Amino acid sequence: MARIAVTGGSGKLGRAVVQHLLDHGNEVVNLDRAPSAAPTINVDLSDFGQVVSALTAVDDRYDKIDAVVHLAAIPAPGLLPNAATFHNNITVTYNVFAAARTAGIKTIVWASSETVLGLPFETTPPPYLPADEEYPARPNSSYSLAKHLEEQMAEQFCRWDPTLTMIGLRFSNVMEPADYAAFPGYDADPHARSWNAWGYIDARDGAQAVRRALAYGKPGLEVFVIANADTVMSRSSASLAAEVFPDLPVKKELAEHETLLSIDKARRLLGYEPEFTWRTGTP
Repeated sequence: MARIAVTGGSGKLGRAVVQHLLDHGNEVVNLDRAPSAAPTINVDLSDFGQVVSALTAVDDRYDKIDAVVHLAAIPAPGLLPNAATFHNNITVTYNVFAAARTAGIKTIVWASSETVLGLPFETTPPPYLPADEEYPARPNSSYSLAKHLEEQMAEQFCRWDPTLTMIGLRFSNVMEPADYAAFPGYDADPHARSWNAWGYIDARDGAQAVRRALAYGKPGLEVFVIANADTVMSRSSASLAAEVFPDLPVKKELAEHETLLSIDKARRLLGYEPEFTWRTGTP
């Protein structure tokens, strides 16, 4: 059993991650302002001292944390003024990374974002499809800029400590089963969801990716696009790409509904394979 601290464990993705880690035999501590399925420590993550304390020991609750999953953030652009979003997310992430280092924690998995790929793609199309981790980041918002700089920051933390494993998961648009009722409506306009190449991630598959990232074990920084294996659309992926992004090269022959946010690297290195899809609901 590992004891894993999850920041933001009460959020949309966080709830699924906490439950998934518990179901797989881990002890989980939720660091958040709201309760979850795991024991919760009310922590102000913008206060470095509180984060250090929470990742080292809390009285009779625990005396050691084995790994950190950092999900807490303002979750999207446009929810707060730009500077407030940037300031909160970059500061909180620095605090978590630095406090984990102070506590001697060697495994950190955190939520990066599909937005670093250049979203919205109507503004900055990727150089090719499916979009992957191989081309340079293209942040287009204060939110995305912070996510990009978090990846750069993690690279330096790993340089400072070559025994550290840090994995950034570039999650696509997080969905729960209740959200799937809206999906058939997307077919009416293929441009409506082209901003992220029609991608999504079921929160339960996002949780699987977190678990597999925690088990990866190789020192250094890795980033992975984490999306579902299909798109939000009923139409074929090839026809969508041809209509909406006619000038972009398509690097591979696409299966009928294959994701245009490539998960090949996550499949290859993490053993990640999505189990859920809006087309069939819960297996």
